Amino acid sequence: MSEKVLIASDSTCDLSADLIARYNIAILPLGVTLGEKQYTDGVDITPDDIYEQYEKTGMLPKTSAVNIAEFTSFYKKYVDEGYSMVMFTIGSQMSSTYNNARLAADEFDNVYAVDTKNLSTGGGLLVLSACRMAEEGKTAEEIAAACTELADYVDASFVVDNLEFLHKGGRCSAVEAFGANLLQLKPCIAVRDGKMGVTKKYRGRFADVLKKYIADQIGDASDIDLEKVFVTHAGCDESIVNACAEQVKQSAAFENVYITRAGCTVSSHCGRNTLGVLFIRKSALKNN
Repeated sequence: MSEKVLIASDSTCDLSADLIARYNIAILPLGVTLGEKQYTDGVDITPDDIYEQYEKTGMLPKTSAVNIAEFTSFYKKYVDEGYSMVMFTIGSQMSSTYNNARLAADEFDNVYAVDTKNLSTGGGLLVLSACRMAEEGKTAEEIAAACTELADYVDASFVVDNLEFLHKGGRCSAVEAFGANLLQLKPCIAVRDGKMGVTKKYRGRFADVLKKYIADQIGDASDIDLEKVFVTHAGCDESIVNACAEQVKQSAAFENVYITRAGCTVSSHCGRNTLGVLFIRKSALKNN
C-alpha cells in the first residue's frame, strides 16, 4: 500500500485559501501579539486589522514562533490518521519555528521538517512543489530531501514603497528612512542564504518602479522554472497588482501565475504597499 503523505506548513507560506484547499495543505498558524492581546495569524487577525490598529495607535504587532508542544500535537493528529508528513516553516535564520518543528518531528518516525530558508510565498513555492511530488507518489522522506535541496533555487524578493514599517520595526534607521522617502527610493528586499537584505534601490513612483523591478527579475527568463510564479502583495491597490500580474504573464510563458495576499508576518514588517514576484530558478542562487 502506498504511503499517505500530507503536506503541511506554518502560516507564513501565504498561500491562498483556494490553493490550500485544492492541495489539502495543513496549516499551523503563528501567534501574533498586538498590544496586550494574543491572536492567531490568519484566524482571528488579518493584515488589514494590523494596518487599522497601526493607524490608530502607531503600534506594530510581534509574531511568535510555534512551540514544540504545538508542533507535537499538530503532528500527532495527522499521524494518528495514518499520514506521513512533510512540514515546511519560515526560514531558520528568521525564526525559531523551524528548530521547534524539527525537534518535535524527531519524536515521530514519519514526520520531516523542512527549512524553507525563506518567507511568504518563497516558502509557498516549495510547498506547492511538495504537493506535486506527493501526487507523483514520492514518499515523505523523498519529498523532504528534494525540497531541502530546492530551497536554494527559490528567488524571493519584494519592493517596498515606504520604509515607515521597516523603521518602526527597527529594521532601518530614521535617517535611512527619511533619506529614502525624500528621494523616493524604493528598496528591493531579497532573501539570500536565508537572510533578508537590500539588493537594489529603485527611484520613482511605486507603480513605475514595479515595472522596472519585474523586468529586472524576469529578464529573458532563461534561468527560470516556468511552472509557477507568485505575485504576492501586502494590500496594494488592485489595479497595480493586476498590472503587475499582466506584465509577468507577458514577460514569460509561465504555466501558472498566482496572485496572493501576504499574511501578517510580511505585512507587519513591510507595510501595505509591498509587492514581490517570486519563482524558482534552474540554478541555485547560492552559487550565483
